[in-house]
Amino acid sequence: MNDAIPRILVNRAKDKLARGETVYSMTVRLVRTVDIASIASTAGFDSIYIDLEHSSVSLEDAGQICMACNALGVTPLVRVPGLDAPLIARVMDSGAMGIILPGVQSADEARALVRAVKHVPVGERSLAGAAPQLNYRAFPPEQVIRELDSASLVVAMIESRAGLEAVEEIAAVDGVDMLLVGANDLSVELGVAGQMDHPSVHEAYLRVIAACTASGTAIGIGGLGGWPDLIEKYLGLGASYVSTGNDISFLLGAATAKRRQFEDRA
Repeated sequence: MNDAIPRILVNRAKDKLARGETVYSMTVRLVRTVDIASIASTAGFDSIYIDLEHSSVSLEDAGQICMACNALGVTPLVRVPGLDAPLIARVMDSGAMGIILPGVQSADEARALVRAVKHVPVGERSLAGAAPQLNYRAFPPEQVIRELDSASLVVAMIESRAGLEAVEEIAAVDGVDMLLVGANDLSVELGVAGQMDHPSVHEAYLRVIAACTASGTAIGIGGLGGWPDLIEKYLGLGASYVSTGNDISFLLGAATAKRRQFEDRA
């Protein structure tokens, strides 16, 4: 492809990760409207990820939120329920700037993820034509493929013993941009459910960090929104993406705090 063509599409979160800067993200599980994009932007988040694994958010709603995020400079990522290439293609064709795949357990799964996100010849995704990420502007197909593939963020989640055992191979897969540690499920797998400060969870994080550092892959922190000291620790060790929490916990936390504020005055 012609690399002399100026770059048009920018994934701000991906660019920050490439520079070693910290990306802060919030998860969407509850809100179905585009307002969440404005809230994320006003709150200063670099990215959101829409969770299609643990919510009933529809593909249509996810696409609308993605488009609103793109207009506001907030990078929209979508966590899909599993390795489903047709669904991944539809999510990307709806405006997402990246895919998060839960429970990756092998390098083969990671390679299949890359093939699902990237277009031919790098991957196996077909070209849909005018892309929402490019505001449906007409460009030569070669340029559209280059823009979409270079801007897309491919994220593999490590949240099982099998994934942890294969983490070095997964991190080295060409096209995988980031490994995101799913600390909740991983702690369950390790027999220390919810104990995020347990030595076994810490050792798992260190192994992921070492694997990513060796391969030049970004490191994401997940499941530690209630553990700011641990987030600070892993940022200091090389992590650069923080999943801070989801809209349910944010709303419930603020509502609970406000109610207690008035209780204390009574």
